[in-house]
Amino acid sequence: MAVCPVYTTQSLNSTCSISTPSKTHFSSHHNHLVFYRTSKRTSKRGGSSSCVITCSAGDSQTVVIGLAADSGCGKSTFMRRLTSVFGGAAEPPKGGNPDSNTLISDMTTVICLDDYHSLDRTGRKEKGVTALDPRANDFDLMYEQVKALKSGIAVGKPIYNHVTDLLDPPELIKPPKILVIEGLHPMFDERVRDLLDFSIYLDISNEVKFAWKIQRDMAERGHSLESIKASIEARKPDFDAFIDPQKQYADAVIEVLPTQLIPDDNEGKVLRVRLIMKEGVEHFSPVYLFDEGSTISWIPCGRKLTCSYPGIKFSYGPDTYFGHEVSVLEMDGQFDRLDELIYVESHLSNLSTKFYGEVTQQMLKHADFPGSNNGTGLFQTIVGLKIRDLYEQITAIKTAAPLQATKA
Repeated sequence: MAVCPVYTTQSLNSTCSISTPSKTHFSSHHNHLVFYRTSKRTSKRGGSSSCVITCSAGDSQTVVIGLAADSGCGKSTFMRRLTSVFGGAAEPPKGGNPDSNTLISDMTTVICLDDYHSLDRTGRKEKGVTALDPRANDFDLMYEQVKALKSGIAVGKPIYNHVTDLLDPPELIKPPKILVIEGLHPMFDERVRDLLDFSIYLDISNEVKFAWKIQRDMAERGHSLESIKASIEARKPDFDAFIDPQKQYADAVIEVLPTQLIPDDNEGKVLRVRLIMKEGVEHFSPVYLFDEGSTISWIPCGRKLTCSYPGIKFSYGPDTYFGHEVSVLEMDGQFDRLDELIYVESHLSNLSTKFYGEVTQQMLKHADFPGSNNGTGLFQTIVGLKIRDLYEQITAIKTAAPLQATKA
């Protein structure tokens, strides 16, 4: 008989438990023990909430990945690249809330941590806090639910509605093979951080972030330069205090900086991107250029890699980052032809590809994604492949353990 831990699943203003035998029912379905309550409780968030908890008869295979970044820094694009590596399109839960922030594919479930805001926009205004402030977020619930999903137990996750800026009733999230939690605070709370099997931080420099925001908000939304500057400055104290420090905990950091190939460039169109990979991370081997551990500077042959002004430069070498030993792979410049990326790929090692040219294939597959002509797209793709390899290693170990126990 499988032993099943029972968790209490909470929404922001309601609690669903399994403490009343007369109202709790049990059923077995496909090797999962399902607990559910027939009664529903109206929550202050509107509508009703219910509780469904599943428990696998065997060990959980859920691997948890954390992705941290500020708003507008490429989390959505990275998620699309990552889920594509595992196959299947990432879509909102079928038949659920049309304003859900959750994305589900064949193997992955992506949870947006905005759903753990404990205050809606009106509440934040009354309290005088931003969404970046920990006081506007429910880290206890975040921890409980990520822990439950990692253990193979479904949860009723809250929904922060970005259309209405209100908190909607919970949605049922079942344990996936790979759970990605993305948002402002995946590494802020130590308890949540300890649940992560791998973590990534997207570090966009202030200069590039400002250039991107101007391009987006002035061209697409008609905002004035003054209002854009005011918006950035208003967020900066909380970003510096609560979001940026998380990068010290990340296993991999994708750092986006202004190019060094064009003197005094401030347009943010040509980028210098650094992939900072922590050494000694279990199930993760840093990518290297030419010779592992050496310090390399490489300007690719112009006859094999077409690139217009200002050209492309790669570098690689060991470094330290917040006291940790790291390997750093850097690309400055942009590609003109993605099909020629195979030339660069052939000089990189430890890519965790399944076949020669897989990085190039993935880049061509998503050529219309932002960053596909520079290091952001290249390094996001590489990290996605490394996460696939990490998942396969962890799964292989968990699968082998019962067999070894049986033989013993």
